[in-house]
Amino acid sequence: TNICVDSDLWSVPLIALNMTVRKKLGLHLNPVHTVAADWMSVADSMGFTFLEIKNYEGLRDPTRTLLEDWQARTKEATVGRLLSILSELERKDIVEDLRPLIDEDVRRYRELLKRSAEAPLQVPEVDSCLPRTSEKSGLTTKDDPEGAPETFDAFICYCQSDFGFVHEMIRELEQTDHSLKLCVFDRDVLPGSCVWTITSELIEKRCKRMVVVISDEYLESDECDFQTKFALSLSPGAQSKRLIPVIYKPMTKPFPSILRFLTVCDYTRPCTQAWFWTRLAKALSLP
Repeated sequence: TNICVDSDLWSVPLIALNMTVRKKLGLHLNPVHTVAADWMSVADSMGFTFLEIKNYEGLRDPTRTLLEDWQARTKEATVGRLLSILSELERKDIVEDLRPLIDEDVRRYRELLKRSAEAPLQVPEVDSCLPRTSEKSGLTTKDDPEGAPETFDAFICYCQSDFGFVHEMIRELEQTDHSLKLCVFDRDVLPGSCVWTITSELIEKRCKRMVVVISDEYLESDECDFQTKFALSLSPGAQSKRLIPVIYKPMTKPFPSILRFLTVCDYTRPCTQAWFWTRLAKALSLP
């Protein structure tokens, strides 16, 4: 018998699932089984061709790349469709094991969309994740409670191990003639509030663009994963204008599929390094 998939999950895009769920899916599906359906059967059900599936065979984590490529190529890549495929392939063991985590990811994703659509309620006693001050003020170090909220040219999405490069970015883009204003979480955000709520508020309402510092470590970060997907989900039509991926050091892992349609600012190429900061500054200065 197939597991019943809630009809509302068919409208939740796959980007709602975070790294923890994706890694666990890989643990279930990556080992090639002779009996149970594995990642190849899932890829086949998703509509990938024989040649495409052969190309995934050499990867360390084919399931992860498969999920990224699937969500990049079709609107049918939803949580409901994925659960339905697993159920059809008689991998109810996976669905049962991961369902609580998946439901939590979906709940968090919906909560974010809801918060984007409406101002948060001022009920800190009920939900400690809501800002305790008005959403207009009290998030960043330079917010004026009486005046307009602080705004930025760009939100910088980075993981801790890339902070040295973020320092260089501050030097090159803020402390030069470019005079841009960057939102760097560790420097600009007041401590004590819910990370998810503040991040979504800053990305959507306070920052014109988002610079994503891509590295091997970025690919392992749930926080960066969330920030990138949230920015992508805001305005599908204007994605390319909003998000600017940056690579500053060589990578051993593949570039994230969800960003491969965007033009990358590549600091690792000696031939274009001289123009790197000027190009990035121009992109961030556009209206």
